[in-house]
Formats: sequence, C-alpha cells, structure tokens
Amino acid sequence: MWSGPRNLSTAMMRSWENRPDCEVIDEPLYAWHLAETGMDHPLRDEVIASGPADLREATRRCVESPADSSRSCISYQKHMSAHLPPDGQREWLDALTHGLLLRHPFRVMASYTQKWELLPLHETGLPQQLALLDRARVVIDSDDFLRAPRAYLEAMCESFGVPFVDAMLAWPAGGRSTDGIWASVWYDSVKQSTGFGPPPGPLPTLRDLPIALQSVAAQAVDLYNELHAHRLLLR
Repeated sequence: MWSGPRNLSTAMMRSWENRPDCEVIDEPLYAWHLAETGMDHPLRDEVIASGPADLREATRRCVESPADSSRSCISYQKHMSAHLPPDGQREWLDALTHGLLLRHPFRVMASYTQKWELLPLHETGLPQQLALLDRARVVIDSDDFLRAPRAYLEAMCESFGVPFVDAMLAWPAGGRSTDGIWASVWYDSVKQSTGFGPPPGPLPTLRDLPIALQSVAAQAVDLYNELHAHRLLLR
C-alpha cells in the first residue's frame, strides 16, 4: 500500500496486522531513501542505522515470503510513495500486489507541518503515486474510507483476493514491535487509537497553510485530482 505522509497509512497497517493471517512491514525503503537522497528528516541517522540502507536488501525483504510461515500467509507492506526507487530499479514491484492510499494535500500539509516544516512536492509522494497508478489494484481516498471503513475494507480485501475479517476494524492501543524507529516522532495518535477515527472535518484552504508551502500545495492538488479520478467510490 503506497501512501503519502500524514495519511491513514499507520492505522491501515494496524488494521491488517490485527488479522490472524497477516504480518506487516513498516516502510522498508525508508532507510535507503534517506541515505540515497540526503533528505533531512527527524531521527535521520537512527532511521538509516536501523536499515537496511541498501536497496537490494530492502527490496529482497519485500518480495520474500512472510517470516512467520506458521501464522502468516499475507504480507502487508506500508510504503511511503516518496520512497519509490527510480525507473530501472523497480523490477521487484512485479512480485507484489499494489494499492494507493490518497489524502487531499491540504489535509496532509496542515498535519505534516505540526511535526516538520519541510514538504517538497516529491515528498508528498503524489508524483510517485501517479507512476504507480497502472499497477494499482485499488485506489482509496482516506476521506471516503473514514465515512465507511467496513465497506471499504471489504472492497480492498476483495481487490487483493483475500477474505475480510472483523478483526480489521479494531485493535489494541499501544506500540508494536513492527513499528519503525520513527514511531516515537510520528505515531503518537495511532498508539492511542483502537480503531479508525471519525469522518474528517472541513477541508483546510490554501490560505490556511504556511505561505512557504502554498506553491507546493497548489501543484500537489493538480496531481491529487488526477489520482482522485481513479479512486474506488462506493455507493
């Protein structure tokens, strides 16, 4: 599942991890992405050290069978789409089934800037999601999802060829051993959660965002709208 930042990505990971037949992998390309791009993120050095920072090693983990074969038959991978490798380094994607998780960039930026002030266009993950669109079995918008989590989870499971289970709707509060080292910065609200939150409130406007981000936000909306046209919309 390829998502931008400050989306439902970690809650969605909790949902899948609560299945009895599923293991999860939290942002397996993050260390490589920081080492490769030089991006300055919170806990940058710790994330790289937690590895793997080698792309071949990171992608090998993505295509291997689940580690606990006695328990798992599904590997659910939470990917930030900004971590997508460039053309020529994407052959491993053919071994996986893909979905896209969208959120309006005004919501993303309003949330992101509470933690970190920099969000260039490529870090929104929207250009990379467009590159992945032809591979996606399903495109989910988080605003739609939060209005009907059960219905959208059922549709997602059908798209991925696995049965829906009620356990996906609620989970115990707290951290997980599967959480990345970056959880201490980004996962506060998810650690307190026991299920998906309520439908979103009013959409922020461009003027609600910091002036330094408004130009990026305007570009991001164009990309988001192109992706949004392909979203799964349940009646």
